[in-house]
Amino acid sequence: MKIQLIRHAALWLEYGGVTFLVDPMLSAQGVNPPIINTANEHRNPLVSLPGPAAQWLEPDAVLVTHLHQDHWDAAAAELLSHELPVLCQEGDGERITAQGFARVTEIKDSVPASFGAVTLTRTGGQHGTGEIGERMGKVSGFVFRAEGEPVLYLAGDTIWCSEVEPVLAGHQPEVIVVNAGGASFVSGGHITMNEQDVVELCRAAPAASVIAVHMDAINHCYVTREQLSQRLESEGLLGRVAIPLDGEWV
Repeated sequence: MKIQLIRHAALWLEYGGVTFLVDPMLSAQGVNPPIINTANEHRNPLVSLPGPAAQWLEPDAVLVTHLHQDHWDAAAAELLSHELPVLCQEGDGERITAQGFARVTEIKDSVPASFGAVTLTRTGGQHGTGEIGERMGKVSGFVFRAEGEPVLYLAGDTIWCSEVEPVLAGHQPEVIVVNAGGASFVSGGHITMNEQDVVELCRAAPAASVIAVHMDAINHCYVTREQLSQRLESEGLLGRVAIPLDGEWV
């Protein structure tokens, strides 16, 4: 298994003989407005891609965890071949198909799907709490399995919650990718994992290696790589958590 952080939550994953492009946000720096109801007016993405987008346009399949713009943007829908297989959570297929993609597969709850030699199982999550969490809608994580590969859990846009804990116990992932950054609005709690959530996850899965992404690219993700690194170091957990830079391989 090899994972490259492209930017934010966008990943290039080589797993079980299959290449996956995960949550592609391919917009140029600053072309999108700030996320509404946030504490600053910085345009998104905050940073450019770490190289030409063309190098990530020919995966074997695209995996979209949910349809928020920072995970599936207009640039990705335009640049990617509409003949590529696209895997998504149940309920998102119609919108992706309407964008012209001809090979869309929804991965249903508790029904594993296969792509090549890889089995994917959808997992749940909470994209915030209370009213904010309800308004953010359904999000998904995915567990990957293939012979000769470590069990991989992409947690997706979720906070540390009761839907994440059973995944750790039931699937025993050896590698966990978490969307950190502590994204939030001017009111309500955080909607992606913050420093404390990452600490809690590490403690709940002491044998797993963790990769933290989803930072320093969107204007309402206030937990930076540096802040997360400092907190993990203070907890004695930094050696277990990779915090890759954009373009870096793990």
